[in-house]
This record gives sequence, C-alpha cells and structure tokens, in this order.
Amino acid sequence: MAMERDNRGPAAITRRTVMGVTIAATLPLMMRTQDARAATEAAVVAGVKALTCDVQGTLVDYNRPFLLVSASLDLRKGQRFDWSGFLAAWNAGAVSTILAITAGKRPWIPAGQVFREALDGVLAGRGWGDRFDERDRSELMSIWDRMAPWPDSVEGLRRLRSRFTVAALSNARMEAVIAVAKRGGLDFDAVLTGELAHSYKPSPDVYRAASTYLGFQPGEIMMVAAHKFDLKAAKAVGFRTAYIPRPLEVGSETKVDRSPEPFIDIVADDLISLSTMLGARGANHILS
Repeated sequence: MAMERDNRGPAAITRRTVMGVTIAATLPLMMRTQDARAATEAAVVAGVKALTCDVQGTLVDYNRPFLLVSASLDLRKGQRFDWSGFLAAWNAGAVSTILAITAGKRPWIPAGQVFREALDGVLAGRGWGDRFDERDRSELMSIWDRMAPWPDSVEGLRRLRSRFTVAALSNARMEAVIAVAKRGGLDFDAVLTGELAHSYKPSPDVYRAASTYLGFQPGEIMMVAAHKFDLKAAKAVGFRTAYIPRPLEVGSETKVDRSPEPFIDIVADDLISLSTMLGARGANHILS
C-alpha cells in the first residue's frame, strides 16, 4: 500500500493507493462508521456483568442429530419419508404448548412431555400416526439428548467466561442441559432452566429467576439467543440482548430473520464474534 499527501492547502487529503486505485474521501467516512459502531458496542456492554445463553439452537445443533435419526428410520422401515419442514413444525408445536403454559391456559408440564406431545401432533398431522410405533418415537425424541455444540460454541464460551459470569438459561430439562454441556465441553458458571420457575421462556418469571439466582440486576445481564421471541421477552424485563442467527438451526430450507429490531442490542455471527465485540479475548484478558 502506497500513501501520498496532497499539500495544496488546508483542505489537503490523505490518499491511499492500493493496486493503482486511490481511496480518499471514503476513508474518513469508513473510519467514522467504525468508530460509531465501536462506541455503540461499548455503550451496550457497559455495566454488563453476566450473560445468560439459550442452549437449544443457539449453542447446540439438533438438526444434524435429526438428519441422522430420520435417515436411520427410513433405512429401518425401507421407505423414504418426506421429512422436509418436519423439524420446524415440531418446534412450532412445542412453542405453541409453551405459550399456552406461560399464558396460564395450561398447567406446567416438563419439557420432555412438551416435545413428546408436539411430536405426536406432527406425526398425526402428516398422517403418519399409525406408521411410527413407540420405538420410532423414542428414537426421534433422542435427538434432544444427542445435540452437539456448534463449531464456535466451546471456544466462544471460554472467551466470554474470561470476562463475564456465563450461565445457560434454557427451556430444556436441567438434567438434559447438564448432560449435553458435559458431553460437548460447554463450560458454564451455572445451569438455569425454566424448571426453577415452573415456567418457560418467554415468561418474565424465568428471566427474573435468572437475575435472582445469579445475583445480578436485570440491567447487568445480557441474554444471548438465536430466537427473537427470547430476546424480546428478556429486553422487556430489563436485560441487554445479543442476537446470534443460526442459519442451519432447523435445516437449510429455513431463511434466518436478520431484520433489525428495537429489542436487539447486538447482532453477532457467532459466539467468537460476540466475545470480540464484548471485549472478551480469552483466559489472559486483563479487565480494564
């Protein structure tokens, strides 16, 4: 990169020539944009002492176990089922039950039961009810125990824990989150789930319980999630929020919603990017 100075008066411009192309007026604009972005990120992180992380979909991948299990079922039954949209529909059914519970329309039931009811509903809706026996359904339910971390999750959590208290905050069973974390090498300072409040996110009770158990005020906690409903609810309680879109959460056929929202403070491609944005560089990072 060559640099030259235009000395024709007080409005002189520093020019940088890269492979014969001169960059002048655009450089200060780029620098101002970067400075503004850095200032915004600094303002967001100021006062944050803890992160609560959604687990299913945000930190771990359940799509790959689903692909393996569905392929195994096809092989055993000697038939190729059309699984397109199945995982998204299964999730939607579980969310519908969760919302009914948080609205007081249904009593609380454990997460395993929520997902089993949703599974039975999807199978019935596709006319597959009599084609999948209890063994088949148990095999499908096993995907929630076979979830594995996304490639950035282990290192991202390690970096974030160098600066913040980091806790899981999940709608899954506590024992399931602990098992997945141990198997996948996900290190948390605490594992919290909706079971502690006998509710589920997006109930404000779950976020308030996290604040109580961690010992931090809501404004000192940042919710990290791949799901906008989670972030919207956390923001309403007073949490800061970080959005981590996961394009492959329920398969490549689903388009990720990347539109900006007033309840999202930070958007990062993955946990390593988030750690950089929050100034968490690793075990040797010295707090300023």
